[in-house]
Amino acid sequence: MNKPYFRFWILVSIVAISGFSQGMLLPLIAVIFEKGGVSPSLNGLNAIALYIGILLVSPFMEMPLRKYGYKPIIIFGGALVFVSLALFPLWKTFWFWFALRMLIGIGDHSLHFATQTWITSFSPAEKRGRNISLYGLFFGIGFATGPLMTPLVNVNEALPFIVSSIVCLAGWLFVFSLKNELPEQVVNINSFLATIKQFRRALKYGWVAFLPPFSYGFLESSLNGSFPIYALRMNIDVSSVSIVLSAFAIGSIITQLPLGILSDQYGRRNILMSVLFLGFFSFTAASFLEHSFIGLFIAFLISGMVVGSTFSLGISYMTDLVPKELLPTGNLLCGIFFSLGSLSGPIIGGLFIKFLHGVSFFYIISTMLLALSFIIFTFGKKNQLELEQQN
Repeated sequence: MNKPYFRFWILVSIVAISGFSQGMLLPLIAVIFEKGGVSPSLNGLNAIALYIGILLVSPFMEMPLRKYGYKPIIIFGGALVFVSLALFPLWKTFWFWFALRMLIGIGDHSLHFATQTWITSFSPAEKRGRNISLYGLFFGIGFATGPLMTPLVNVNEALPFIVSSIVCLAGWLFVFSLKNELPEQVVNINSFLATIKQFRRALKYGWVAFLPPFSYGFLESSLNGSFPIYALRMNIDVSSVSIVLSAFAIGSIITQLPLGILSDQYGRRNILMSVLFLGFFSFTAASFLEHSFIGLFIAFLISGMVVGSTFSLGISYMTDLVPKELLPTGNLLCGIFFSLGSLSGPIIGGLFIKFLHGVSFFYIISTMLLALSFIIFTFGKKNQLELEQQN
């Protein structure tokens, strides 16, 4: 097996395991807290701890990546994730779990930032959409299986945490077989101020490409963090909630690779506009079908098929818009915008459930997707022209 091929499949497998832990944690802890009488707003606050961790570590990630390379960052992130998961059963309190989720956010972001930058750095332009879609596909496979751990809480609350910790440890060990590499040292990032300047440059060229990761973060966290609470209050049982959530992830798995290949052929902007607009229709349909398990399952499956690839498409779109020397910065900003979306999802979702009784939870998602589709339609072409003129 040749080295680049071997490296690629190890990296996407690690991402799948990370997706598994994330897909498990959001609905699992939401259900545990809801059963324990924790309010939706506090439940949402605990869910955002993971994304607070991502935001806290983001400004400090680029310097160590350029200095030490990809492999040490992935090893650090993976270790932090499996150790934190193993500690959950130790002490069941709101703030201890908040701190552990924050540490998992730091670990996950370290892992994702290093793996996606590594993949985008060695992927040729004509295969970039395909490779990043495979990255998203494997994350989606992991994320789809994660919620299926939620019913294990009925056996023992500690069991899902123990299983996920062991799975993460097994995947982490494979990283040691990879040879370390450094990103291109075109830009000298030697201070926090230099990092901020790089952020400003990347935002100038690629801000519109960071909106799809934002939308995916909002979708992921609100569906997995707030929807279980909404569903339980509609008397939908825990097993049904986990199956419906998995339908969204399964939908994204089905179309992840085809959409990535289509984006290579027809352009990232065109595909993104289309899937966001179709996502608006699918979640609007979900609002009319929310009292039917079969209706919800179909609506979530179709929604996953159209908008479940927005994160990977956003990364590919970013690589089209920003200069090559800003690639690590662009990948970092994709993670930051994903976190901002993920932070806002549980907060807005929790407040929506608390104060807007009788209004469908899915309206906030469909409205956001429609707005982003129009923003990319209006400004996406302009940003692409600016980069072409720069080159």
